[in-house]
Amino acid sequence: MEPHPIDEDANYLGSRKLLDKVAIISGGDSGIGRAVAIAYAKEGADIVIAYLCEDYDAKHTQARIEQLGRRCLLIKGDISDFSHCK
Repeated sequence: MEPHPIDEDANYLGSRKLLDKVAIISGGDSGIGRAVAIAYAKEGADIVIAYLCEDYDAKHTQARIEQLGRRCLLIKGDISDFSHCK
């Protein structure tokens, strides 16, 4: 994506409101979803990212979340496919 979206406010520290909660974010590998995933991680949540096919973006987001000291699980697949969701 050009230009690259701003996915993080470096000045935002978070207040641990989601400490030890788990957030499941569809499309969390890039764009607004990535920004939400990073913000939730800064609030203390572990993150599950459901994404379609952008492995590079998903791994980039996962690495940033892990840098913030939170866990991140990536689930690749089409969530409009019932068998995948099951």
